[in-house]
Amino acid sequence: MLSKTPFDVPAPLMARSQNLAPATMAVAGADHGVALESARQATDAGLITPVLVGDTATIKAMALDMDWDISGLRLEQASGESDAAERAVALARGGEVASLMKGQIHTDALMRAVVSRDTGLRTDRRLSHIFHMTVPGSDRVLYITDAAINVAPDADAQIHIINNAVQMAHALGCDDPKVAMLSATESVMDSMPSSKLADAVVRRAQAGEVTGAIVDGPFAFDNAMSPEAAALKGVDSPVAGNADILVVPNIEMGNGLFKMMVYFMSGLAAGVVMGASVPIVLTSRADPPEARLAATAIASIISKK
Repeated sequence: MLSKTPFDVPAPLMARSQNLAPATMAVAGADHGVALESARQATDAGLITPVLVGDTATIKAMALDMDWDISGLRLEQASGESDAAERAVALARGGEVASLMKGQIHTDALMRAVVSRDTGLRTDRRLSHIFHMTVPGSDRVLYITDAAINVAPDADAQIHIINNAVQMAHALGCDDPKVAMLSATESVMDSMPSSKLADAVVRRAQAGEVTGAIVDGPFAFDNAMSPEAAALKGVDSPVAGNADILVVPNIEMGNGLFKMMVYFMSGLAAGVVMGASVPIVLTSRADPPEARLAATAIASIISKK
């Protein structure tokens, strides 16, 4: 870590979640110390009532070592990560849980079960990943999408990505989010494909394919974030300098952007997948406990909406 500032779970997020009853959440691959500890923290915080999916003997032994009484919780036996993913998804499909958390299984195993046409959690929306980003000492929230699932989304996929992010923002109290389509320029240029993509998406969004938000672009990052930079460059838009949602043109930009905020600024990246019939907490082994807790709070809030 280049920043030594401790990670900080945003207080407004936790306050919003405390007003709600705990959400039922299946933890796929709970038979691992990190996953089980994440479930415990979220349970102790009143965010979730977990269903622990994995090898039940291992889960019970680990819980005993952690001095966590899980006698009142539901455990679901699963052997291996594919079985754990399928069982967790089946619980959500059957309405027995309102959200999912990826435990100690690979992302592709969980997503394979989620997108199954016959037994998954598909909706009319494309799945996309959203990072709820905060930095210590600031009340500003940024939503970065998509930095984890969609590699090089076309205009159709970008419309779904925006609508998923707007849905999350609305659930978290941002009623009219400003959406910036990122590129490396504010001009539409044939030599900059991302600027042409942004322009096409903005036209469609403003024609009614996105509601409840203001969508504009293309923007270079500085003009999406800084009113001063936007003014100096003559960028006139209600989104310029005031973006709530940053839509990246490809996964490389999104991945680099969120990791720079994490490592340079102690940014807290709470990642949730939207577009399925339930929200999905998609954590990484490198995530700090604070990010796991914040993501669980977000999924809990969304599941109540």
